[in-house]
Amino acid sequence: MLINKTHLTLTIIATLTSLHLHAAGFQLNSQSATGLGRAFSGDAVIADNASVMAKNPAAMTLFTTPALSLGLIAINSDINIQNTSITTPTPAGIMSFPVENASIGDVSYVPNIYYIHPVNENIALGASLYSNFGTLTKFPNNYGGNLPGTLKNSADIYGGTTEVKSINLGLSAAYRFNTQFSIGAGIDVIYGHGKFTRGRDLSPLPSTLTGTTNLVDIDADGFAVGFNLGTVYEINQNHRFGLSYRYSPTLEADGDITYIPNASQGKPFNLNNEKLKIPLPDIIEFSGFHQLTNKFALHYSIQWIGWDSFTRLETTGNTTIKEYQWQNGWHYAVGGTYSLNEKWVLRAGYMYDTSAQDQLTSISVPDSDRNWFSSGFSYHLNPRANIDFGITYLTGKDVNVTELSTGAPQLNATTHADAWLYGLQYSLTF
Repeated sequence: MLINKTHLTLTIIATLTSLHLHAAGFQLNSQSATGLGRAFSGDAVIADNASVMAKNPAAMTLFTTPALSLGLIAINSDINIQNTSITTPTPAGIMSFPVENASIGDVSYVPNIYYIHPVNENIALGASLYSNFGTLTKFPNNYGGNLPGTLKNSADIYGGTTEVKSINLGLSAAYRFNTQFSIGAGIDVIYGHGKFTRGRDLSPLPSTLTGTTNLVDIDADGFAVGFNLGTVYEINQNHRFGLSYRYSPTLEADGDITYIPNASQGKPFNLNNEKLKIPLPDIIEFSGFHQLTNKFALHYSIQWIGWDSFTRLETTGNTTIKEYQWQNGWHYAVGGTYSLNEKWVLRAGYMYDTSAQDQLTSISVPDSDRNWFSSGFSYHLNPRANIDFGITYLTGKDVNVTELSTGAPQLNATTHADAWLYGLQYSLTF
């Protein structure tokens, strides 16, 4: 059986970035509870707390006193794999065998922390810890166990477990030229770690595979450095625009990375002596904010994600693991903020984001166009401190998936992914 190397590609990419199902591809929108409550509309320019530096470093000049934000996003994903079958040649001809439905969602927790320090009226510095990408899916241990004979557990070649965690450390600076124009820049240091298994407990295995029960078994980590740039243009205190660009690096990961291209021949292959090169997408975002009345503000964002940079997974030794074509993605978000009184601020938003996957699809990392429906509030404990809460329901579309590896049965399925996201945050100005 030939392991589907697409899964290896997907896992390693996520391993070097962060946690999934909240946006298309591996992008993770979980930078703040306030942003979550408005579907991240206007996030590159609103600057209602220090988390704005995750989207646009130039917006730090909008603060006149030091600001701190601490938050946590909980993501409860509901991913269903249905109408699944394994198709394979038999003496009686090509036959399809049904595979039981699977629910592979789980709960992830993503913390974040931001600090902005205005040096004077023109200069501000900031530090942040948060995440931009990632994934977490788990198939049942007995997935495909209902299949007959030698096909038993064949479905797990395409399923298995994908678990990823990562950290993005950012250091930023901003400069105000005048009352209308500011610029900013930042450095991103990314660390990621992930574990990945496929084809567990397949038997009988050739004698050359003694000591392993997985056709794919990966434990890898790595560092990379990127940067981000931003600008803010203020028409006046009630109307402003933000534009930002994030350069995402090509990550190089090493560790225990072993897979078996052909279990029937019993020839394990590993990349332990080479590093994997994984390009990640650049991101451009434009945001607007308009305080239309004393109580109500309108805000919006358009974001472009350069997923087409991910064309293949290859090693530093020029070994091509998988040709893999993704398409560029877009986010379109709009929302509103309403100041109910001195204590309460209400917000809501909607986002539509497009799938990064194109012709190649997967049951282990489902992806589709998605709709976000968000709401939230801030409660002011005093003039300098407040608690923020945000909630989002994210719903995807049914996707018909076909996966095929040479020498392995073909898998057909329908995937559907939804999620609830909950955010809580404490913000303070000094």
